[in-house]
Amino acid sequence: MLRGALRFGLGPGLLGRGLGTHRGGSTLDWDGKVSEIKKKIQSILPGGAWSPLCDTSHLPPEHSDVVIVGGGVVGLSVAYWLKRLEKQQGAVRVLVVERDHTYSQASTVLSVGGIRQQFSLPENIQLSLFSVEFLRNINEYLAVVDDPPLDLQFNPSGYLFLASEEGATIMENNVKVQRQEGAKVCLMSPEQLRKKFPWINTEGVALASYGLENEGWFDPWCLLQGLRRKVQSMGVLFCHGEVTRFVSSSNHMETASGEKVTLKRIHEVHVKVDHSQEYQPVECAIVVNAAGAWSGRIAELAGIGKGPPGTLQGTKLPVEPRKRYVYLWHCPQGPGLEAPLVADPSGAYFRREGLGNNYLGGCSPSEEEEPDPGNLEVDHAFFQEKVWPRLARRVPAFEALKVRRAWAGYYDYNTFDQNGVVGPHPLVINMYFATGFSGHGLQQAPAVGRAVAEVMLEGRFQTINLSPFLFSRFYLGEKAQERCII
Repeated sequence: MLRGALRFGLGPGLLGRGLGTHRGGSTLDWDGKVSEIKKKIQSILPGGAWSPLCDTSHLPPEHSDVVIVGGGVVGLSVAYWLKRLEKQQGAVRVLVVERDHTYSQASTVLSVGGIRQQFSLPENIQLSLFSVEFLRNINEYLAVVDDPPLDLQFNPSGYLFLASEEGATIMENNVKVQRQEGAKVCLMSPEQLRKKFPWINTEGVALASYGLENEGWFDPWCLLQGLRRKVQSMGVLFCHGEVTRFVSSSNHMETASGEKVTLKRIHEVHVKVDHSQEYQPVECAIVVNAAGAWSGRIAELAGIGKGPPGTLQGTKLPVEPRKRYVYLWHCPQGPGLEAPLVADPSGAYFRREGLGNNYLGGCSPSEEEEPDPGNLEVDHAFFQEKVWPRLARRVPAFEALKVRRAWAGYYDYNTFDQNGVVGPHPLVINMYFATGFSGHGLQQAPAVGRAVAEVMLEGRFQTINLSPFLFSRFYLGEKAQERCII
């Protein structure tokens, strides 16, 4: 019975049902009470207008309809779409909590900024098709009055996937799905590949797929700042701090088949602000877990996964930080301006960076080679031993490359099936997920934010059905396996 209900889908949206931030009141009730308190204090104190006894501008508000944990592009996109889709302006009060206000360790700004439709799952293709439309028309979505327009520096040079004999059939099947969903992708033989990209060594390549439209790369920092600027203009509040605790209530129930389950609802989020040992409680109606690589920890704080193994209550959010290196090198005789982002069967990838014969790329390690995610130090030996030989084998000109710099960033890696987790938790009924994208969160953020906002406001996915990405699949053991992971 429980398994059947989980497959059935979603219910009415919590915000759509008018669920307030207080157990006995609404946002408007609270604002009115504060106003009355201020008037009463003013009436008994000499002097002018109300002024607080101390500066509390760095603190989060005492209540918010929605608290979004994580202020990267995914969290900001959820905030944007909540405000854009709200039925009445100002109806939904949104707070974004971000612990790294410099974004120095944010996956968003440390990524290579790619966007593609060459995925194997229809849902991923649909997400990226909408996201590229959003990016191409960025100023129609994110323009702010009297502020300069955004320039994402979108470079539509495409993605070029190479397949060995072993992977050729899979590539053909993937391209068939991509075309059915509306992506413009062509297949290329080794001969066609050599003719169009003469700098490629086609040895070991049986087939290639090339994105003809709407693929390439852009400036992730510009998108992040554009979203942040826009949502602030829409009334979204920000807090630099760390979520340390959730206060929740429980309701024990028994299903028709006799299974006992405990439903939880979060009432309060504790936020530890920067440079302070104290926390600020924030009453809320909904929490969005968009904490990226650290979203597994946030889920644990809410009690998710803390139950008997094999039960829904004992099912963890399988998202953890995985460290990935990005190297930037100079090569005067390299592929040149027409180079797409190339993904080799060996796992290595690269793309052009700017106009000065610079390139950036890397290679995802094997499970045995996974580096310690405890820091963002770069392993330069990994490039020398694992990345460079593969690059030089595919592009002989890269034999003469010189590495200029390197950095590391985090994937919010979903160990179950390397795909996003989107929508509500089945037991912690007011926690929603937007995480676990395993390297393609940046490019899918505009569409994912819209999807999460739809579920929160209307109770279901309306534009793209992302039911295969619900949390319940981890308990049911139903993988949404994506074959095209870089």
